[in-house]
Amino acid sequence: MAPSEHHDLSHEDVQKVIASVDIPACPGVVTDAMREAQKDEPDIKRLADVISGDPGMSAAALKLANSPLFGSGAQISSVRKAVERLGTKNIVCVVVAAALRASVTGLPAAWLEEFWRRTTQMAVTASMIARKQYGISPDAAYTYTLFHDAAIPLMMKRFPEYAKVLENCEQEKKMRISVEAALFPCTHPIVGSLLVRNWGLPPILGQAIRFHHEDDAYDLPDRTLPGGALSFIAVTHVAEHLFAETQGEPDLEVGEILFNRALEHLGISADDLDSIRELVALTAAETA
Repeated sequence: MAPSEHHDLSHEDVQKVIASVDIPACPGVVTDAMREAQKDEPDIKRLADVISGDPGMSAAALKLANSPLFGSGAQISSVRKAVERLGTKNIVCVVVAAALRASVTGLPAAWLEEFWRRTTQMAVTASMIARKQYGISPDAAYTYTLFHDAAIPLMMKRFPEYAKVLENCEQEKKMRISVEAALFPCTHPIVGSLLVRNWGLPPILGQAIRFHHEDDAYDLPDRTLPGGALSFIAVTHVAEHLFAETQGEPDLEVGEILFNRALEHLGISADDLDSIRELVALTAAETA
């Protein structure tokens, strides 16, 4: 089922995916936090109380608030102060990230830890790149990047052979998405887009997730893939490619063609790319 050939998921397509992979429901705490944060005048105390009720979210909020990205002042230990320092948009990113991580269980702890560590690094990197561009929301880029590969552990949990497939791709230097599409009834971009829909996140994030591995993503009409969604894809394409380069690893996610199309879409010059490359290396080191 290639999105570039059939853009609209039918009811039958959706049911097939849901029958194939268990998609976790959105936790109530995420719904509560998003509802409060999206008000014209969010109640900071109410938001802090919601987050304080979840140990994982509290720890994540404090960690980010005290990180080099935000922790320019004294170390803080209260969730209320973390919410004030981070702001409502960033705190929603924290809430969603912690809930997403907690929603995936039943896989080897070491693998999950490494997967989320790398995913978080990529999300921070993408948001930093977005901050240097005009008109791309850094917090939305962070959330998009966090979710764009979130279906990979769901696929691994559902299909016992999936882990071996990923391992073979590493050994044979094959692009993961092409092997995945050939062997399984659904792909992680399709499952990921449904996960985002189930969690009530903005539809534009689901559109970006759905098309992020398509060869023709940068040529699709705006009615199929809005420019805003394509910009999320582009900053993550740049982040993933440069991250692999910085780590001395083969790029099995993006490839040279999509990487160059991303640079073209964002209008990133050779000089800009050098500064972003330094930023990627710095972000990777700070979030290791």
